[in-house]
Amino acid sequence: MEAPQNLIIEDGFSAEKLFNQGYSYTYDDVIFLPHYIDFATDSVQLHTKLTRNISLSIPCVSSPMDTVTESYMAVAMASLGGIGILHSNNTPSEQFALLQSAKSRRIPFVSDFEVKSPSDVIESEGDFGYASLILVTETGSRKSRVLGYVLKSDWVDLKNKDGKVCDYMSKLDFSVPSSYQLDQIAGFLGEKGVKLVPTVRESDGEVVDLVALEDIERIQEFPKRGLPSLTPNGDFLVGAAIGTRESDKERLEYLVKGGVDAVVLDSSQGNSTYQLDMIKYIKKTYPELDVIGGNVVTKYQAQNLIQAGVDGLRVGMGSGSICTTQEVCAVGRGQATAVYKVSSIASQSGVPVIADGGISNSGHIVKALVLGASTVMMGSYLAGSNEAPGAYVVQDGRRLKKYRGMGSLEAMTKGSDQRYLGDKSKLKIAQGVVGAVADKGSVLKFVPYAMHAVKQGFQDLGASSLQSAHDLLRSEVLRLEARTGAAQAEGGVHGLVSYEKKAF
Repeated sequence: MEAPQNLIIEDGFSAEKLFNQGYSYTYDDVIFLPHYIDFATDSVQLHTKLTRNISLSIPCVSSPMDTVTESYMAVAMASLGGIGILHSNNTPSEQFALLQSAKSRRIPFVSDFEVKSPSDVIESEGDFGYASLILVTETGSRKSRVLGYVLKSDWVDLKNKDGKVCDYMSKLDFSVPSSYQLDQIAGFLGEKGVKLVPTVRESDGEVVDLVALEDIERIQEFPKRGLPSLTPNGDFLVGAAIGTRESDKERLEYLVKGGVDAVVLDSSQGNSTYQLDMIKYIKKTYPELDVIGGNVVTKYQAQNLIQAGVDGLRVGMGSGSICTTQEVCAVGRGQATAVYKVSSIASQSGVPVIADGGISNSGHIVKALVLGASTVMMGSYLAGSNEAPGAYVVQDGRRLKKYRGMGSLEAMTKGSDQRYLGDKSKLKIAQGVVGAVADKGSVLKFVPYAMHAVKQGFQDLGASSLQSAHDLLRSEVLRLEARTGAAQAEGGVHGLVSYEKKAF
């Protein structure tokens, strides 16, 4: 049903007019005017394109940052219908191992455990690392037969801790293939009447995970997930970042062998001869591999990468919460303006846009998508979650995890300086900071709630899909306005002595 024509009165501004006034707008600077609702929230479809050839059920991408995306995050994001991009602040073999780890799984989590042989001795709680148990195999390797396990809680209560592991381990007589889905593992545990089972990779016999009944029960309590992001052979879709140096061609070879589904050229300023040359090399050497270029914020930058052959564009420069590029280098663009401008030219070539940075809430996701992005890339929004790398620390009674920009000096010392075209022999100039974010729980829980909030935003705009939102914006049916500082304050919580803010 169409909106009643006699009620349509011109109001607000078209996106073209608003974004051509010479101002650099962030997401908070703009607001959409509501349109006409003639469908239910559940009717909104968020399926989208990551690249020309890769489709996703939800428009969510985890950022290739070393405090955001390793195998655990990549598995969780793919299980939700999005995708994770493995960071490259490591050696090629280490990144390959993360990719292989994610590709080996069919369940939405990665278990943490140490491995010992039957003749080993557990000397202290430190032997457990961050895990709650130690797995016992014939040789003390993940690639040997599983014999049993030792729970940390049981070991702490042992009176004689000097004995060999085999003297007090609990036996494990069963295993299942790592290709098993969660419901298959649940059925196996119920049939055998056991509470724990290892999953083993069939190709080489390596133990991939230890799945406990309580893990399955925990995940079943989370909101229902949509269609996972899978390859035709049933693997999770996984992306990975590489740089633009000659040595990254070796890294790329590792990733292709590992079955990577897309590579992101990880540069803070992507419009360079180095990236253009790398795009052409990849498209010539691995023509079936999708390449995401960036970062860009202007039409000119975008056009150069499109002509070089990219399958997707990453948009954003200096908009991340831990990024200081605009402050240090005086270059960049407000993220709302950048997404609109780049999307307007990328859409003409059928190249999807990833809005990278500046996402703090579900409203920002709505704005990025409606302004032309096909997906949003998130760093701080996902940092601090169970699936993000690193251990929690308690500070002033709050559980926190480290979150750092890839342009921070700390990250650069591990190699991320190449994304800023840095030279190891020269001075390093920080374009990011190191910080901490609060514990957010599992992405398996809060991302589905965020997606439902996004659907409500689309409903208010009268857009039942990403494509319809883009069409409404270009046809000037959707209208926008810039917000004053007072309007932004009014649009948030205000006038209260105290309050507790919960998203769900």
